[in-house]
Amino acid sequence: MPTKHHPRRGSLQFWPRKRCSRQYAKIRSWIKKDDSKVLGFPGYKVGMTHVIFNDSSPATTKGMDVSKATTILEVPPMKVQTIRFYKNNDYGTDCVGYINADKADKYLRRKIKPSKKKKEVEDYDDVKIVVHTNPNKAGIGKKKPEIFELAISGKDAKAKYEFAKELLGKDIDIDSVFKTGDFVDVHSVTRGRGHQGTVKIFGVKIRQHKAEKTKRGVGTLGAWTPKKTHWGVAQAKKHGYYMRTEYNKELYYVGDDLEQINRKSGFRHYGLVKGKYVLVKGSIPGPAKRMVILTDSIRKRKNKSYPITFKFIKK
Repeated sequence: MPTKHHPRRGSLQFWPRKRCSRQYAKIRSWIKKDDSKVLGFPGYKVGMTHVIFNDSSPATTKGMDVSKATTILEVPPMKVQTIRFYKNNDYGTDCVGYINADKADKYLRRKIKPSKKKKEVEDYDDVKIVVHTNPNKAGIGKKKPEIFELAISGKDAKAKYEFAKELLGKDIDIDSVFKTGDFVDVHSVTRGRGHQGTVKIFGVKIRQHKAEKTKRGVGTLGAWTPKKTHWGVAQAKKHGYYMRTEYNKELYYVGDDLEQINRKSGFRHYGLVKGKYVLVKGSIPGPAKRMVILTDSIRKRKNKSYPITFKFIKK
């Protein structure tokens, strides 16, 4: 008789399970394009709702009214604060120069001490921009911004620099980066769940009877020899607060019609949406008020988006 076997406890797809050092993601891979464009945009997670529309795609539900779960992100404009120049080396890239904006937002001083220093260089291989959010223009209820780096596309480094100079010190709106029907990648940090046991984290089976004073623990931590615990053994620890990326999320709507989504009492744990927002198909990791970053889809899909006319949006 074949012996019973179960899959290993805990997926190795997300390993090591390392907690983030900050509340928003760091993006390491960017798509390459010839046209000049900012390749990402931040937003604050408001909550979830569902929409009903007539399906126009060539699917089995074509011509029928379908209901889809969506996530609402408020997307106030971001501001370009710094241009950075990068030079390739044997181990990656080094920042060899920078140009700061002449004027800084007054709320930026709550995060850093703005500088007007410049270090322009002529020999560089890549150009990126450092931006900050404007949460005071959203309904999130705070003023201290987040600062992070975004890539820009272009034919070469010189074209990227010319494009970045036009943006320095200016606000960038969501309409200049994404539009309705685009497919984006969502980078966010999941909800932190505190100290949890092996059953919740790894799905370890609960024993029927206590053995060594526990039912919700692993059967053994390993052999007597060698006298060390293998890295793959499930153990209790802090769970959640991981950086995750979800690919090819469709933007159902990009606009500013607040009467279309705002509830009288506001969204739970968030409040009222005050500015522009996007509706993203499906769910997004992380709690309300957490910043997420939308980027151009790096894994292009063959399917295309179809125009959507909403019949109903749950408030």
